[in-house]
Amino acid sequence: MRIPPFRLSLAVSSALVAGLLLGGCGTQTAASEAGGGGETKGPCAGAAGDGGSGGAAGAGAERDGVRVVGMVERAGARESASPSGRVSQLPGVSVTADSLPGVGTSAGPCVVQYDVTNPGSEPFTYTITFSLMDEQGRAMSSVEETVASVGAGKTVRRTLDHGGYPADGALDAGRVRILDVERVPSDEAPVPAGTCPASGLRLTADQGDAAMGLRVVGLHLENCGDRTYSLEGYPVLQLLDAEHQPVDGVEILRGTEGIPMAGGDGEAPRPVTLRPGEAAVSGLAWRNTTEFGEAVTVPYVRVRAEAGSDPVMVAPHLDLGTTGELGVRAWRKDESGSGAGRPDA
Repeated sequence: MRIPPFRLSLAVSSALVAGLLLGGCGTQTAASEAGGGGETKGPCAGAAGDGGSGGAAGAGAERDGVRVVGMVERAGARESASPSGRVSQLPGVSVTADSLPGVGTSAGPCVVQYDVTNPGSEPFTYTITFSLMDEQGRAMSSVEETVASVGAGKTVRRTLDHGGYPADGALDAGRVRILDVERVPSDEAPVPAGTCPASGLRLTADQGDAAMGLRVVGLHLENCGDRTYSLEGYPVLQLLDAEHQPVDGVEILRGTEGIPMAGGDGEAPRPVTLRPGEAAVSGLAWRNTTEFGEAVTVPYVRVRAEAGSDPVMVAPHLDLGTTGELGVRAWRKDESGSGAGRPDA
């Protein structure tokens, strides 16, 4: 007996195809340019939340030019929706299925979208710290994003799309809080790890340390160029407020002997020679003691390796209290060998 060949006839109307695609993946009609209103449908709809824990959280939350827009479909979500990471196809029809919980990417099909607006007259680089919260408004983790060279008067749009998401992908805009926004002129921004400025010297500040009212922040100078560099003495500092204007009334001490519990430098400044790949280290030390008078906070410091060097603006957030003093250590050779490989570099 001859069995006739099996044939699958697909007679799917355009409306049904659209229904399958909308049901499986959703659609997004967000504005193509930053600052547009936009609209999100499908799996990303209703994920805006209101950030019930207070503070700059939830869709519409704004802080220092950074605004949480809402949720959009993650780039590549359709391609990674099937367990195999590929789109299932039949002749004339393309159907994509959402991943099951725990299968595929942990971020899910939707990501948080945010805008950065620079109202200034020159390009600025922004470093933004987001806090990711659970359903009770408790912080799960923090994520730091850098948005480089936002043009004067411009708005750029970015998405929070990486490992900061919970394992089940159940994060929405209502559970994202803007903790901190730092903005520095782009031509003075510390260059990221793995890159080297034209000067051949990469200057950065670390995350610092604090104990019993003492604060210490390290300054690191890496010779990332191709020639030997020599210097001697102390970094040149200018203290700046939130609007990058000079802060008066703070004495910058050469050495840290005058800062209680900071300890001294131990020796006078000596010449430091850095061959390519070598690094030098300095540091800032202060106490946040508050007694009589108005406490002083210095969010930014413009640093030059030495007089005449290119400036780099760092954000150590000096909470000087009423002490009126900041100690700076002389440059010395970094013998730790960590240089460019520091995690916080």
